[in-house]
Amino acid sequence: MLISIDWIKDFVKVPDLDANEIGSKFTLATAEVEDVLSVGDHLEAITVVEVLEKEKHPEADKLNLVTFTNGKDKFQVVCGAANVRVGMRTAYAPLGITLPNGLTLEPKKIRGVLSEGMLCSEEELGFAEESPGIIELDKMFDNPELGTNMLTLFGQTKDVLLDVDNKSLTHRPDLWGHFGIAREFATIFDNELNNPFSDSWVADLKAKFSSEAAPIKIKVEEDTSCLGYFGLSLDNVKVGESPSWMKRRLQAVGLRPINNIVDISNYVMLELGIPLHIFDREKINGDTVVISSLKSETEFTTLDDEKRTLIVGDTVIGDSQKPLVLAGIMGGLNSGVDESTTKIFIEVANWKAAEVRKTSTRLGLRTDSSSRYEKTLDSLMLERTLLRTLEYVLKENPEARVVGDIQYDGPNLLEIKPVSIPSSAVKINKALGKEVSFDEMKRIFNALDFNIEGTAESFVAHIPSYRATKDIETGSCLVEEIGRIIGFDNIDPISPKLDISPVKLSPAQKLHRRMKNFMVNHASAFEVMTYPMIGPSLLKKAMYEHKGGLELINALSKDASLMRESLAPSFLEAAAQNAKNSSSFKFFEIGRTYHANDKDFVKEESVFGALYFDKEATPFMELLNDTTRLLDSANINYQLNERNPKFKSNAINEEWAGIHPFEFYNLRIQGKMDGVIFSVHPLVLKQFKIKGNVSIALVNMSAFESREQKDKTKYSPLAKFPGSTFDCTVEVDNSVAVGSILSSLSKLKIKELVTTSIADIFVQEDKKSVTVRSEFLDPNNTLSGEFITEASNKIVETLEKNGFPLKK
Repeated sequence: MLISIDWIKDFVKVPDLDANEIGSKFTLATAEVEDVLSVGDHLEAITVVEVLEKEKHPEADKLNLVTFTNGKDKFQVVCGAANVRVGMRTAYAPLGITLPNGLTLEPKKIRGVLSEGMLCSEEELGFAEESPGIIELDKMFDNPELGTNMLTLFGQTKDVLLDVDNKSLTHRPDLWGHFGIAREFATIFDNELNNPFSDSWVADLKAKFSSEAAPIKIKVEEDTSCLGYFGLSLDNVKVGESPSWMKRRLQAVGLRPINNIVDISNYVMLELGIPLHIFDREKINGDTVVISSLKSETEFTTLDDEKRTLIVGDTVIGDSQKPLVLAGIMGGLNSGVDESTTKIFIEVANWKAAEVRKTSTRLGLRTDSSSRYEKTLDSLMLERTLLRTLEYVLKENPEARVVGDIQYDGPNLLEIKPVSIPSSAVKINKALGKEVSFDEMKRIFNALDFNIEGTAESFVAHIPSYRATKDIETGSCLVEEIGRIIGFDNIDPISPKLDISPVKLSPAQKLHRRMKNFMVNHASAFEVMTYPMIGPSLLKKAMYEHKGGLELINALSKDASLMRESLAPSFLEAAAQNAKNSSSFKFFEIGRTYHANDKDFVKEESVFGALYFDKEATPFMELLNDTTRLLDSANINYQLNERNPKFKSNAINEEWAGIHPFEFYNLRIQGKMDGVIFSVHPLVLKQFKIKGNVSIALVNMSAFESREQKDKTKYSPLAKFPGSTFDCTVEVDNSVAVGSILSSLSKLKIKELVTTSIADIFVQEDKKSVTVRSEFLDPNNTLSGEFITEASNKIVETLEKNGFPLKK
């Protein structure tokens, strides 16, 4: 979520600190700031200029050579805008600045003519989504002064945006609006909050209500998710363009301006954190808005012009004939405000969090509204939100008038019981491990709007309603509030005085540690952790069929609605991200897969997986050798086997289109096909936009990880003498298992033969060439040429004796 510091300044004085320091303090006290962004720097460098001359480009009919001045110097650019004219005043961006679209202006020849920057359109300035030509400042302002920068001309200021991690705000619904963030700033930086929502402010706005009957009444039926519904009607509304300050703020935080009425609804939501909807009142049939639960399946077209199927029990807002809004999520296309709207109905409501999330997840429709409602909002904020919306509508529409007064239906909000929590200064200090005076505690609690009654020995904290919605619930919450404001980094860490004895590791834990150590220290791979929950879109991209797998009923989202049956799709997703920035990499994971099982409902498998990527060459052989060495180091018996339709792999669905036809080996582990090593088919790599080669190894460990594996690793000092390698290539039928070639050499009694491995495989139509690499090493002597020749001959003889002739 993007937070505008300029917007925050409407409610609190922001200290004159570096933007990154402000972000750091907010991170330590409240929520993680992922990034700090500057907005408007480019406008300070873009100035008003006047066009002096315009002539055709000698090499292009649609381009002009434009000469202009900023009042001091003359410049020339190549310009393709159709509306450029002599005498006009427009905006000039000099060389070296970066525009909002990411374009950095550099000296450039266009059709042979050097262009010294750019004359800008509203789109290039960041003022509009699109524009037909360069901005005409002389039509917007009365004789704008040459050389004036755009910030000054448009009365704007530079802004700083804090990109706050949404996940760190899930327990704080009050922080999903700028006013709530400003409240935090006031507490963190010990400044006074400017709260414009006083009793007199409420009275002034209510004085604008009329005594006539409200044209739209409200009815909330039983068994809905509604926790309160407010509505207000206005006439003589004119739909048009929003003021520049409002458009600028909306654009800064990522929303596209539409028109003044829709923009006001979005603006108030981003300011106060409470979503709302504004209807075109003439599109409402009858005189009553009804909040009800659907009694039958219904087709509904939302504002994004998507048809969606609503089911029995979904809460909707409707009129006498049809649903108008999917409660808490999105309005309908049939009730939205457009250019012809003159009569509006403003609604502000609250809904049960679980119901909104359930419906949103089922439909795969996550919106700004649903993201807020699912956090559990404060119903006592609804009227304030409605009045704030009214204030902005009247400000932009002085001729508009309120028809009737506020309409409400739903639970009695006066019956909402306040939350009060007993505690003491001693309890808080003991939990914190730091002495904080009761006066300092009261100062912090008062700044947080907590009302404290009592003494240091025993007091009661009365929690404001906006912090009492699944946020502040126990005495531990009070401890946390004091701790985060004084700064957890200001609490001296003290080691706990406990008897610590080493934990005995299970056989599985020992095996996992051994495998991780090998992959990191010997294979130079990184460990990753991918989500066990995936979505249909990932499987579709991977061309991986989800056969009878487990589907979650209450999924977090559509992208996390299935329990994975294989690590492979998740690995490819991770590889796609890393391949953008690396020419080669390796990673591994020890995770779990889940399979439907009639007997036990679900069968969980403990799986080791590794993925190797290389932009140039296939990493298949490297992965094959590393995997076999890994199994050797873990004392796990295995055999390499070719693909055989009689013996299906338990580690992967061999019918998956992602398996390369020529780079595939099964691992028979302790008699079962529980391992597989393969390269990924280019067709699937293309789906993930991976340019390069990917190989994957998967090993099901459930059958053996619980058994104690003897560690046969023996210490040996680093060799003092050089070793030697011998490569030879044998040619065999495609049906011959590569593992059998290596097995034939295992009985050779050559003590200097350290390892044998597969260096390369070249598959032809009915034959394949397999290069076997043998490594020799004598820790006490340098190997002689005679020995190497003799040992190499023995290897060749053994291979040929076992039916593996050298390639001719």
